[in-house]
Amino acid sequence: MVTKASVSVSAVSGDRSWHDSLGDGFPDSARLDSTPDRQNFTRWFAFLAETQYYAPSPRARAEVQDCAALIRFAYRNSLVAHSPAWRGDAELPFDPGFGDVAKFNYPYGSLGRALFRTRPGPADPADSEQGAFAEFADSATLLRYNTFPISRDLRAARPGDLLFFRQPAQREPFHTMLFVGNSYYQLQGSDWIVYHTGDLRGRRGEIREVRAAALLEHPDPRWRPLISNPNFLGVYRLEILR
Repeated sequence: MVTKASVSVSAVSGDRSWHDSLGDGFPDSARLDSTPDRQNFTRWFAFLAETQYYAPSPRARAEVQDCAALIRFAYRNSLVAHSPAWRGDAELPFDPGFGDVAKFNYPYGSLGRALFRTRPGPADPADSEQGAFAEFADSATLLRYNTFPISRDLRAARPGDLLFFRQPAQREPFHTMLFVGNSYYQLQGSDWIVYHTGDLRGRRGEIREVRAAALLEHPDPRWRPLISNPNFLGVYRLEILR
């Protein structure tokens, strides 16, 4: 039997940019396979997500309307070249001093603007024409096709990892949070988590930040990131970091 991990796709057309050595749906050309690139990406990813709680730009406020939008916003903007023009548009409260991803910069990588995988299966040269990648991904799509599981134990989370919950009674059952770790804005605590609430019963939701220690004692047990909570799906990491 062929397993997901053993599948390897080579572009029959000779386009090696679509080679998928892990068979997880992402071409190797889209993976961040150097330690500096992974570090720079995850630092920007956590910083930009957390910044939207403390000092969102008008553009970010307009774009980030739910939990998946916060992830998409931070993801995409972690891959750009952080030029003076970009920094001015982002209206960052301070320069974090991170380097840029060197392998490629959005939107000039092999996936272009369509960063998020939308269906199962290994990468294939035809994916770019058949909608296997898109600019949009909801929480369920992020979970199923753009991340891989790390653990159901929250202690395994690293900065930039995602926590997923499934609440079947809600209209949008899947929900995601981003593990920041050491805050870029708070002096104490190494277990900060940032997330967008999504729609609040007809009212526009908001971005919130909480310590993991506090979330573990959430008044509603469904939102506690505990192994014993069946609504907590676990800690996941982005496929481009695999």
